[in-house]
Amino acid sequence: MLKDVLSELFERDLRKLKEEIGLYSDEMDLWLVKAGISNSAGNLCLHLIGNLNHFIGAVLGQTGYIRDRDHEFAAKGVPRDVLLTRLDETIAVVKNVLQELPETHLEEDFPVEKRGQIVKTDHMLVHLFGHLSYHLGQVNYHRRLIG
Repeated sequence: MLKDVLSELFERDLRKLKEEIGLYSDEMDLWLVKAGISNSAGNLCLHLIGNLNHFIGAVLGQTGYIRDRDHEFAAKGVPRDVLLTRLDETIAVVKNVLQELPETHLEEDFPVEKRGQIVKTDHMLVHLFGHLSYHLGQVNYHRRLIG
């Protein structure tokens, strides 16, 4: 049951992220950074795509995704349509992996450490959802600040 709830929530917030990215009137504003803000909305979007494709896709789903975390924060000017396509692909990966994940796997140790600690898979998935929601809020704030 938890994996179904998480799948629904991940999809909801990733779709909301798509909406936020689409609401920027000027596509180049996605990459602006103003005083007091560390990251642009474009970089936060790339970061979330990389994070979920790594931890859910590659680690749990064995998709073969190779993460380049440095690129997530260094890239600039990735076209909006590319971001939106990657978000659609990420939604599909998260839904597919969670759908195929046996419910009993949630109680097992997550295959990689989180900040030097071993946590259960359900703990890691809840953490990843919180991470998505946190950055989604930052993107919303960024869009309103820039606009």
